[in-house]
Amino acid sequence: MRRHLVPAALLLPLPLLLTSCGGDSAAETGARTDGSGSVTLSVGDQKGGSEAILRAAGELKNLDYRIKWSTFTSGPPLLEAVNAGAVDIGGVGNTPPVFAAGAGSKISVVAAWHGRSRGDAVLVRKDSRLTSPKQLKGKSVAVAQGSSAHYQLVASLAAVGLRLKDVKVKYLQPADALAAFNSGKVDAWAVWDPYTSQVLQAKQGRVLTTGDGVTNGLSFQVASPAALRNSKKAAAVKDYLARLRRAQDWVHGHQAEWAKVWAKDTGLPYDVAFASVRRTNATRVAVAVDKPLVASEQRIADTFTELNLIPKKVDFGDFVDPRFNGDLPPSTTPAKH
Repeated sequence: MRRHLVPAALLLPLPLLLTSCGGDSAAETGARTDGSGSVTLSVGDQKGGSEAILRAAGELKNLDYRIKWSTFTSGPPLLEAVNAGAVDIGGVGNTPPVFAAGAGSKISVVAAWHGRSRGDAVLVRKDSRLTSPKQLKGKSVAVAQGSSAHYQLVASLAAVGLRLKDVKVKYLQPADALAAFNSGKVDAWAVWDPYTSQVLQAKQGRVLTTGDGVTNGLSFQVASPAALRNSKKAAAVKDYLARLRRAQDWVHGHQAEWAKVWAKDTGLPYDVAFASVRRTNATRVAVAVDKPLVASEQRIADTFTELNLIPKKVDFGDFVDPRFNGDLPPSTTPAKH
């Protein structure tokens, strides 16, 4: 069977790897700043992330404070920087904050978006005989340990009466997982967009099941409590979040335009970027940091605690700050289709 070679750029952590649990990753810091004024907001980002979407939507104009950008390869090291006070705020998916909370990190979830989870998928090769997640029993599945895909795998198995121990889990980061998937060394791969779109667009595999209906589809902006105690920085955070929300609204009506920007910023082929935008990015709506959100994240935390991947009980409610909710709809608001 013909193997589709994947450009090396696609094996690097990309914006939606915010949901992943990365390895040892340093930030790329430099002189990239926007705005002017006496207050500087240090923002943690990833390629094709907040800076790109704000710039594409024209939301980095008329800033009366400065934004200093630092680029990270994944969510966990970004949250380490927030914990250390090196970054004031940054964007991550639904799982890194759980692990940061389990480590006792100084973080506060200050904003949330709810999107569809079609991009979170368990994939099988096109020639696989598997047609149902129930058939994964006894099969090997590649997944990045502690990632959103890890939780999606657990939840998808539970939905059909299986447990994680019922499958042969192979803990692999995306580059190694893709190689194992293509060579037939694993029966399935639990992963997230844009990898899902990459595999489907290249016709390397098909979807066995997705996270729709089994995961919460949330992504967050997480801030340093110390920054929030500074009234001037807190005011900058409020303005920054308003701009991010408007930028996401812009994506809904400019999907092709955003896909071009995202492809250029990350090195993704346009067709992969556009598929991922339609499947995942353009479905997100800004929602409140509320009690249902806390309860949903608490379930993720409890799941990983039971799997002994988090060393102690986490009270996720201790790691949220709802002061920037305004009149946003509840976190249970349906994602866009």
